[in-house]
Amino acid sequence: MERTALCCCGQLRIKVSGEPMRVVTCHCLQCQRRTGSVFSDNAYFDRKSIVAIEGKSHEFARRTDRGSLLHFRFCPECGSTLHWDVPSEPETIGIAVGAFADPGFPAPTRSVFGVTRHEWVINPKGAEAFLANPAGPRED
Repeated sequence: MERTALCCCGQLRIKVSGEPMRVVTCHCLQCQRRTGSVFSDNAYFDRKSIVAIEGKSHEFARRTDRGSLLHFRFCPECGSTLHWDVPSEPETIGIAVGAFADPGFPAPTRSVFGVTRHEWVINPKGAEAFLANPAGPRED
């Protein structure tokens, strides 16, 4: 199966094959700021799954809570964040689930940074929930 994720204007796109290794909902404050929403849904694929990346992108780098540097790629025309590197997993690429615009996309199996989750947001059904990162305490 091939899927294509697009920015809002369609200028930047990434095509992947196969299923994501994992899908994660993140409630950290940085993801909230990046998306303009109260969480982000993120699909992680093996870099070998990339079929093509087309279009121009700009990069924004920021530090994570653990001190790693994340490199986000976004469209210079519409500003949509499309994909990013995962420094702790160089063979992995993160892609914004919403950029696939696919209601049938696999649901998140993990929810992280619940410590900053808005209390009215419900975790995905059946997903593991963590207050911080998976190495941290679980959310009950």
